[in-house]
Amino acid sequence: MRSLMVTSIGVTCAAALTLPLAAPALSAPVPHASSARPPSAAPQSPGAGPAAAPAPAGSATPAESTPTDSRTAPAGEPADSGESDDRSAGVAGSTQSLPLERLAASSDRSAAPAPGRGLDRRTTRPFSLVGVVWDDAEAELHGTVQVRTRAAGGERWSDWQDVETHNDEHAADLGSDERASGAVRGSTAPLWVGASDGVEVRVHPEAADEEGRSITVRLPEGLRLELVDPGPDPATESAPAGTAGAVPGGRTSATPASLPVRPGPPPAGTAAVVPETLTAASAAASAVNAEFAPLGASLIPAMTQAETAEAAAEAAEEAVGAKPYIGPRPGIITRKGWGADEKLRERNFAYTKTVKAAFVHHSATGNNYTCKQAPSVLRSIYRYHVKSSGWRDFGYNFAVDKCGNIYEGRAGGVSRAVLGAHTLGFNTNTMGIAVLGSYSSTNPPAAAVTAVAKLTAWKLGLFGRNPKGKVTLVSGGSNKYAKGKKVKMNVISGHRDGFATECPGARLYKKLGAARTSSAHLQGR
Repeated sequence: MRSLMVTSIGVTCAAALTLPLAAPALSAPVPHASSARPPSAAPQSPGAGPAAAPAPAGSATPAESTPTDSRTAPAGEPADSGESDDRSAGVAGSTQSLPLERLAASSDRSAAPAPGRGLDRRTTRPFSLVGVVWDDAEAELHGTVQVRTRAAGGERWSDWQDVETHNDEHAADLGSDERASGAVRGSTAPLWVGASDGVEVRVHPEAADEEGRSITVRLPEGLRLELVDPGPDPATESAPAGTAGAVPGGRTSATPASLPVRPGPPPAGTAAVVPETLTAASAAASAVNAEFAPLGASLIPAMTQAETAEAAAEAAEEAVGAKPYIGPRPGIITRKGWGADEKLRERNFAYTKTVKAAFVHHSATGNNYTCKQAPSVLRSIYRYHVKSSGWRDFGYNFAVDKCGNIYEGRAGGVSRAVLGAHTLGFNTNTMGIAVLGSYSSTNPPAAAVTAVAKLTAWKLGLFGRNPKGKVTLVSGGSNKYAKGKKVKMNVISGHRDGFATECPGARLYKKLGAARTSSAHLQGR
């Protein structure tokens, strides 16, 4: 099913009229040299992302590392003519893209014996997240990817860390406009490593088995290492009282007078007030949530059950006394709140007809992050999805960190049926929630599972869905269900229910039953 494309011009026309006359010049971002996205044929709204406040270097705490030796990487930048970097693009953060080289014979007995590609230890510009990409999105990387990094400003190198290679199931559906854009590339899952300035990587294909029943497979063409710097955190803003667990780090403060619990439209004839740093693209991403928070807000405040039900009844033009099964709206940190640079994404929003189910994922980025770092993790994943993998925007509709903070994901409006790129074959009429971390062998924090329950109770309730119910979805084609096959699933499902994958990790998957029960209870069922 083709998605409904909506230009962001319409949702920002009023805001654009009130932008400061001395606004910064608007220009399209310079594309990433190795993953440039062709310009959209749909109407565009000009604008750049939010201005970022300066932050001290190294604000992201590096992941714990184990010293392997005291050697330092060569000083200076890698002498590689194939390297590309988009620091001059005028957007927050940057991506270094380094072509992998044929590996020489290694004396490291722990290394795989099969021929591979990689990079020797080297000094780089700062980065916090890594991943490997290749030219053909339809090609799979059958093998292993391992990296080790050096903590920024030091000499300590981490142990080898595995990068999840099977990532094609987190993608736009086959035949969709996003998939057919010509910009999509094959990619591993991204891995958060914390503030680093040195890297070594090795990629080895699957080797033939001892009985000769298989042969060594070829690695995909065009392998490149992506080193992502998330850029500085956005300026900190005060958060409404009572939203603990909805602000990075769980910080709370008194409710600002300018942030009402349920902001209404301005009086007739009153121009909307647009913050000076809010450009047209940022205003577009914010305006689709205008019914919940002021333009440019960093947080959509939580509401009580009664307030949520009343708002839902009014929106549906029903009697206020009616009892819709909708959970109380949780606090949601907006894209502005976690620092999304709106110049990176496609300028138009893509919608589907409804939301029938929610797919829960783990981001497979590792658990070595703090809740204060979660916005940096999100900015890194966002940049990796768009600049490195060639997607139109952040893939998931929402994200949840280990402290239970809930974040707006793909742009288009938190209450709307935004078409994501999270569950290959089942992106239509669903939503995707990524719990930041890796939960195959680690139990997910209770706060994260509770946040999934709260979010689904509200969002699924807006579309009349019972979190403990079943729903029939039509596959768009995956390695588990052929295109066109009707599949009965739980309204709250794990990614593995629609695709043969480890995601969302065995430990998180086991918690989905409890999340369904809690979500239904929050809806009043």
